[in-house]
Amino acid sequence: MAEDLATRPRAVIFGCGGPALTEPERAFFAEADPLGFILFARNCENPDQVRALVAELLDTVGRDDAPVLIDQEGGRVQRLKPPHWRDAPAAGVFAELAEDDPIRAEEAARLNARLIAADLAALGITVDCAPVLDVPQPGADDIIGDRAVGRTPDLAARLGRAVCEGLMAGGVLPVIKHIPGHGRAVVDSHKSVPIVDASRDQLDAFDFAPFRALCGMPWSMTAHVVYTAIDPDRPATTSPCILGEVIRVDIGFRGVLVSDDLSMQALTGGLGERAAAARAAGCDVALHCNGDMAEMADIADNVGSLTKATEERLGAAELQRRRSDDKCSDWDRDAALLRLAALMGAA
Repeated sequence: MAEDLATRPRAVIFGCGGPALTEPERAFFAEADPLGFILFARNCENPDQVRALVAELLDTVGRDDAPVLIDQEGGRVQRLKPPHWRDAPAAGVFAELAEDDPIRAEEAARLNARLIAADLAALGITVDCAPVLDVPQPGADDIIGDRAVGRTPDLAARLGRAVCEGLMAGGVLPVIKHIPGHGRAVVDSHKSVPIVDASRDQLDAFDFAPFRALCGMPWSMTAHVVYTAIDPDRPATTSPCILGEVIRVDIGFRGVLVSDDLSMQALTGGLGERAAAARAAGCDVALHCNGDMAEMADIADNVGSLTKATEERLGAAELQRRRSDDKCSDWDRDAALLRLAALMGAA
């Protein structure tokens, strides 16, 4: 059993510092053997450079199926930007369109996601941290805002499913976030911990509903949010009660559960402590984004290896991605762009 664990990757996704790996980064990733990697705008200059960086990252761990993630939601959260990549609209644009024509909005959201997937797949990026299923509430911090795919649970579920379908049709896995719901947070969890005092019944009926509707999706990302009605002491990411009872049982999510970025200020303690707490609570994989070598070393020392259950979840997700990827050859990008323009123009 110990030997088996020793051969498994560490249960962490790491970022890197720039558009190409440094020698210290190469050596560290080869030694640490993280599950995968995440890219940000600092890593993305042009298509050839990104493809080279992805190949470099995969080479350090010796696995061509290591997940490569990115946040390419559209609007204000997109790491790939013009002139080399399409400027995709924010999710809120489709939510607005749905007020007049939900069927048209659904098709437009699916097409937009399919176009995003085409950009990502061409670079070797296999996982997109989208859609945002959080349902914003009056008075909430704008960190979610127009990133949300819907202002009601039903619309969030409907348009969220369309986004997931579009991404998967292009061979890219979606990550529904931020489970079990960030829409009531009155502060930005990048800066401090949000405290949500809504009752369990309110959370069940509203915040958790879109995630329950899409519980069959392959990946999900946790919320660094405290829900006082369930666990008043710990944010969801480090709460065994929320991850185990709410997300896995009540919501019914069975896919890969990745933490939001461990370096966000909603969490406390050292980076290694945060990683260990997230894993102990039930996260399959921890996420660390900023590429800081000292922080990554601390996490690598404390995060542990993938469990067998996590490997099975990852394998099922990757099989789903590869099946979708096999069907992409006859897709017409130009026709998709024209159709999306017609749908949005009609709006």
